[in-house]
Amino acid sequence: MSSVQVRNVSKNYAQTNVIRNVSVDIPDGEFVILVGPSGCGKSTLLRMIAGLEEITDGDISIGGSVINDVAPKSRDIAMVFQNYALYPHMTIRENMEFALTLKKVPKPEIEAKVMRAAEILGLGDLLLRYPRQLSGGQRQRVAMGRAIVRDPKVFLFDEPLSNLDAKLRVQMRGEIKALHQRLKTTTVYVTHDQVEAMTMADRIVVMRAGIVEQSGTPLDLYDNPANIFVAQFIGSPAMNILEGEVRNGAFEASDGSRFPLPAVSLAEGHRISYGIRPEHIRLSDKGVAGTVHLVEPTGATTEIVAIVGRQQLVALAHERLVVQPGQQVMLAIDLSKVCLFDEAGHRITA
Repeated sequence: MSSVQVRNVSKNYAQTNVIRNVSVDIPDGEFVILVGPSGCGKSTLLRMIAGLEEITDGDISIGGSVINDVAPKSRDIAMVFQNYALYPHMTIRENMEFALTLKKVPKPEIEAKVMRAAEILGLGDLLLRYPRQLSGGQRQRVAMGRAIVRDPKVFLFDEPLSNLDAKLRVQMRGEIKALHQRLKTTTVYVTHDQVEAMTMADRIVVMRAGIVEQSGTPLDLYDNPANIFVAQFIGSPAMNILEGEVRNGAFEASDGSRFPLPAVSLAEGHRISYGIRPEHIRLSDKGVAGTVHLVEPTGATTEIVAIVGRQQLVALAHERLVVQPGQQVMLAIDLSKVCLFDEAGHRITA
């Protein structure tokens, strides 16, 4: 078993609390992504699992054994870094062999493991080259290959795609997901890119300011955010959030604009935030009146920014709409998809 358990873990630097009482359970074979804005503590948590950072409080276990005091080299993990961390003076084959050579693994076994990893990652023709002779994507595959040959209990990825261009990131995230489906090795992956998290993870852990805001499957977090932070962090374009109060059975924004409410029991004058995702707003012949401010066609979708009163709403259509800035439109809101939040930002449930 190669499950990972993080139990009430904290990390302090002097008087600064970087990680605050975090608990995460990662079952054997699961692909979990830690996601959040810069400085939220996700990389620090990953480095504590790797043994590169000391734990101030709490316990981390791999396969049921507490590893707080176990040296990084003895934890049976393999880490893939953002900057590849390849030895420039070694060939690709030598880079992949290095950790096994240090462990005095027999040469025939090293050869077999390197060739297997090279086959999985399409590196067979590159083994005699040096890192400087490879593209960014090829170097990242070498870094992954170096991890694979170790056959670890756990893979750790620290923002491995952030140095790649947009097209290559899309390709590489598909390769990493396919690799996990093939190897079934427990994987913990850190990114600030919520699109990576949504497309790759079995489960996402959303972090902010050293705590876990919410954990769940990508679609569960998307459909059922626990608070405004998760609602706006997960999803692109972000969820529309308006502030206001309940007035005469409707939501009244701060500028007096009115929006329909789902069937919830809220007192008159109750202060709330009103959330609706862009794809749950469509142009119709009835609804909320607005003025088109901006139109952004991408081919597959059309993003429309409309102004309702002084409120800005983003709508996302999957058809090609013929609308122009300044045009008056009616916006129909899918009430079954509206999310309401209290003054503290927590989701209001019926």
